[in-house]
Amino acid sequence: MTEVLSVDPESPDPATIARAAEVIRRGGLVAFPTETVYGLGANAFDDAAVGRIFAAKERDPSDPVIVHLAEPADVSLAARAIPPLALALAERFWPGPLTLVLPRAERITPRVSAGLSTVAVRVPAHPVAHALIRAAGVPVAAPSANRFGRTSATTAAHVLADLAGRIDLVLDGGPSPHGVESTVVAFENGEAVVLRPGALTLEALAAALAELGAPPPAVRRRGPSSGSPGLLERHYAPRSPLVLVRGPAERVRAWLREALDARPDTPVGLLLFDEDAAALQPLRPCHRFVSLGGRSDLAGAARRLFAALRELDADAPAAIYAVEPEQKGLGLAIADRLRRAAEEVVDLGADG
Repeated sequence: MTEVLSVDPESPDPATIARAAEVIRRGGLVAFPTETVYGLGANAFDDAAVGRIFAAKERDPSDPVIVHLAEPADVSLAARAIPPLALALAERFWPGPLTLVLPRAERITPRVSAGLSTVAVRVPAHPVAHALIRAAGVPVAAPSANRFGRTSATTAAHVLADLAGRIDLVLDGGPSPHGVESTVVAFENGEAVVLRPGALTLEALAAALAELGAPPPAVRRRGPSSGSPGLLERHYAPRSPLVLVRGPAERVRAWLREALDARPDTPVGLLLFDEDAAALQPLRPCHRFVSLGGRSDLAGAARRLFAALRELDADAPAAIYAVEPEQKGLGLAIADRLRRAAEEVVDLGADG
């Protein structure tokens, strides 16, 4: 059985945290909220415990997991020979949704990094995560708390839907505030390279680098050999096939109208911004819409993204149609998750 303990997300009960920390120390698995998504944590020094993460999630052993630390000063527990630019970014953005790919310290089990010499490290900002890692007294390896390749968990209910009976404990601290995973940055020739866009926007990262006298970050799509989690081409996917539609708003809406008209009696899920949904009304009863909010509220869309996908997927529709946001700010991370969740991408071109 998986035990569930409720905690105040702002001021978690020390006795509850101590109980969860003991599970970590004795080699167990604890799911806990972070500011990005829920993580599935184990002692990063304990090879068998980390192996339990992979088994519970049915995770590909070639896909590394992030090591979470309680304090920025603890980075030497997980990494060595840290580039000066990495230290400067850590000082600027930790605690927070920035993951740095660094040379792995010897005590971190190689299984965390899929046998590579690097390790992905971050310091979460969520009070529950911080309290748990500090009380455990060890770095905590923690990928997202869901079955491998599926939609990430942003509530305790999502965790239980995927992992009940497979893990020891869930700390229920309510919904994750950001709703998308951290931004992953590696370093090449002394420069920053974004491997995965996330809750820390590219614009904020670029501004910080400029203040540090460094060039803007390159953005690259890499495979798991980069030493970073979450880079597989097919990831974050619902069970129902997801069709991602990108292009100018009017073309997207015209394509959706035609697609829905072609399936008048087929259950179809629609993951749309409010403006797009309004243009498609009235919908047939078998066509179900879940809102991402307004197009200008990308922070709200990020918070809603995975929960909305899970809500639509629960109905087992024949397909889920989703619209790609503008790729700026958090839209870049949302678009990345939708692209890799999609079974098909319909590209309707650009304006002009």
